Amino acid sequence: MQGKVTVQDFVKLKGREKIVMVALYDYQTAKIANEVDIHGVLIGDSVIMNMYGFKSTHYATISDIARHVRAVANAEPRYLVVGDMPFMTYETSRRDALKNASKLIRAGADAVKVEGGSEIADKVEALVKAGIPVMGHIGLTPQRYLTLGGYRLMGKSVEIAEKIIEDAVALQDAGAFSIVIEFTVAEVAAEITRRLRIPTICIGSGPDCDGQILVINDIVGLSEIQPFFAKKYVDLRSVIRQALESYSREVREGKFPSEEHFRRMRKEEYEELRRRLQEKSMHS
Repeated sequence: MQGKVTVQDFVKLKGREKIVMVALYDYQTAKIANEVDIHGVLIGDSVIMNMYGFKSTHYATISDIARHVRAVANAEPRYLVVGDMPFMTYETSRRDALKNASKLIRAGADAVKVEGGSEIADKVEALVKAGIPVMGHIGLTPQRYLTLGGYRLMGKSVEIAEKIIEDAVALQDAGAFSIVIEFTVAEVAAEITRRLRIPTICIGSGPDCDGQILVINDIVGLSEIQPFFAKKYVDLRSVIRQALESYSREVREGKFPSEEHFRRMRKEEYEELRRRLQEKSMHS
């Protein structure tokens, strides 16, 4: 797409072309993504796991997400920038939702993402009325993994499938411009996509959504544990390890740094320095 992708541009992509999104967290990767035909980037609360080593997304704060949103925004991206709303920053009240979402918008986000369905529709409606675009997130909602019984496939039974579809419609009716469907059976994701006017973005939910999103760490092979639904396009973990091994070996063997990696004084300047140092040592 030409120019900066807006929320309106994003919505218009439904039925026209597959939407490409990536979850990433830093300036350098955001700059690289800007060189590729990507429609949107999510600064996910998974940053707290992938960048800081925590065991769940519950540890992410609004300040954590805002800091990484700012880093991505500093790359002056052409794609849509979506900031994730962490656990307990929007569920408690519409006022909290507005206050915390505004922090991500001020940090440089074009929109925010919230997890949940009909139970948070009033928060979504309040945000949209205040001028903050909202992306929904249904199916597997990692912030609720404790009540879900872990990170498990959603929509396998008719009852749960119906609830997920109802949640999708509720979010659309509340004003969400798009919905992420995570780790849900493909048939349910397809049914939701057919029923909604707004785009659906899948992660581990099959090929029938309007778009796909993967975490950059999984794409480039940096993740310690690779989800089965995430495709590794390059083994960057091995590349980095090999580079570090080569660096370590060359330092120990005295091969690094070589002449090309440092600069010397002019010969006459060095000779004068040595002369002066020698004089000082003689008078000390």
